[in-house]
Amino acid sequence: MAFRDFFAHCTSKDKALSDFIKNDFGFYPKNITLYQLAFTHKSASDNSLGNFKLNNERLEYLGDAILSAVVADYLFRLFPTRTEGFLTEMRSRIVSRASLNKLSQKLGFDKMIHYSHDSHSNFKSMTGNAFEAFVGALYLDRGYEFSKHILIDRIIRIHIDLEQLEQTDVNFKSKLLEWSQKEKKHVVYKMVNEKSNSHEKLYHVVVVIDDQEYGKGADFNIKGAEQLASEKTWNMLLEQNLVHTEKS
Repeated sequence: MAFRDFFAHCTSKDKALSDFIKNDFGFYPKNITLYQLAFTHKSASDNSLGNFKLNNERLEYLGDAILSAVVADYLFRLFPTRTEGFLTEMRSRIVSRASLNKLSQKLGFDKMIHYSHDSHSNFKSMTGNAFEAFVGALYLDRGYEFSKHILIDRIIRIHIDLEQLEQTDVNFKSKLLEWSQKEKKHVVYKMVNEKSNSHEKLYHVVVVIDDQEYGKGADFNIKGAEQLASEKTWNMLLEQNLVHTEKS
């Protein structure tokens, strides 16, 4: 492909992605490259930087933290009389992988993700991961306050039914422990890191099953971190066909 044709192809892809973001969220990106990376699955990693693979995993990590903080703040203000346990459970449900997968498909993310069609893997969490990566890109492109506005006003208030979510019984830690008892597996929640600033402490937890590490979660309290780690572990077990979808 000639350079001129390649440049035109890239420009066309940029415009399509910019238009998608404008139609869904009401703004045009300043740095479209961040969003291109957010929609690049690891199966389509570009190895152009040597051993460093360009995909959305680092943005996913960042977006996970930003999303958790925004949702926590939103729920704290929305429910001024509810307990810490209620707020933690509601946040876990909003940012759960199942919830983000459904939300991202509703927003059309599945049509924008760049991934390898030749791979034999079943990428069940691909859209939810892309959503978190999008949040990471949004934060780097526009800052925290703008990201908070988009997440609350253009996503949560429009696409998430909090009343219905409150009535939904999803406790991934309980599901995981119940599964482990049936399968005679030894499950441990291991604290791997604690980071503090002048205001709060961020806990990092990993689920260990029979001495093998599975999902990791980070939250501003241990219970929330364990729930997030449990959910990621549950989805990993689904990917490995160790649990059945109908039980999830």
